Amino acid sequence: MKVVHSLKTAKKRDKDCRVVRRRGRVYVINKRNPRFKARQG
Repeated sequence: MKVVHSLKTAKKRDKDCRVVRRRGRVYVINKRNPRFKARQG
């Protein structure tokens, strides 16, 4: 999982990426291709 400044670019990398908020942190998750995971905060 990468820690990134901007999740907008992380979301655009693959069409299956979703932005999810959990415990005060923002995550990009991808069920089909888990290597696109990222988090912010």
